[in-house]
Parts: sequence; structure tokens; C-alpha cells
Amino acid sequence: MHFCDECGSMMHTAGDTWVCRSCDHEEPRDSQAEAAMTTQDGQQDDGAPEVADATRDDSETIQESCPASDCDSDRAYYEIMPKPGGSYEVRLFTCVECGTKWRES
Repeated sequence: MHFCDECGSMMHTAGDTWVCRSCDHEEPRDSQAEAAMTTQDGQQDDGAPEVADATRDDSETIQESCPASDCDSDRAYYEIMPKPGGSYEVRLFTCVECGTKWRES
């Protein structure tokens, strides 16, 4: 792939020239530079990246008493969610011991 020095758009080949379809800028093609470009066939697929589950890591808990009457845990996982309309956010909690869920009131 080659990008236009004038506008940053992706350029396309037209014979011995790179042509920008956005601003009509043209540049001569360089066979040595093109040989150094990695093609899709030459790329390595490492698979999907690992995603950390931050909601289940003890370092991501907060001191918050569980509202369940039969649980005396004082640690909860939490996440912050935007309220519809974007006026403010609400914190959602999940007890690390019993899994009870509640929101900040």
C-alpha cells in the first residue's frame, strides 16, 4: 500500500505511476520500494489477541459491602456504565463472594 503525500489517501497504481483518486496527485512507482512491501500473503496470523477479564481480577475490586442479608463480604467487582443520554455514569457492583449484583444509589 502506498499513501498520498498530499492528502494521506490510499493511492492506486496506473501503469508506472501511483495515482491518488482523492486529489489526483501522482508519483512514479519505485520497484525496489514495492518489493520491500509486505503482502497479505506474507503476513503472519497470530490469531485473536488475549483479552484480560478485569472483572475477575482481585486487584480490580473495591471495598463495598454486599447488600445481601446472608453475605458479609465487603469486596465487590465494579464497572462504570454511562447512563442513557450521557448525563452521568452509574457504577454497577458484583459481590466477590456470592455474586449479588447492585448499582450505586
